[in-house]
Amino acid sequence: MANHKSALKRAKQTEKRYARNRFYRTRLKNILKKAENVIQQEENRDTVVAEVRQAERLIQKIKTKGLIHKNKAARLISRLYKKIENKAS
Repeated sequence: MANHKSALKRAKQTEKRYARNRFYRTRLKNILKKAENVIQQEENRDTVVAEVRQAERLIQKIKTKGLIHKNKAARLISRLYKKIENKAS
């Protein structure tokens, strides 16, 4: 364990960041799974679009926090909407 005051502070900050990032990563995975399940199971397009928009908002929020790259965020959102369109076809 660190002995210097600054090193102790850094260790605490790292723990806090790790916990926060882990929370958002887990939340992202769960909402993506939920959106994909709704896309496959739900027949009502309005319900599906509402769920995907909710997932999109969370992805954008996580992107602004710097947890995922902006291109990854765009890719995730694009794939969700593409799944909706493929199901409609």
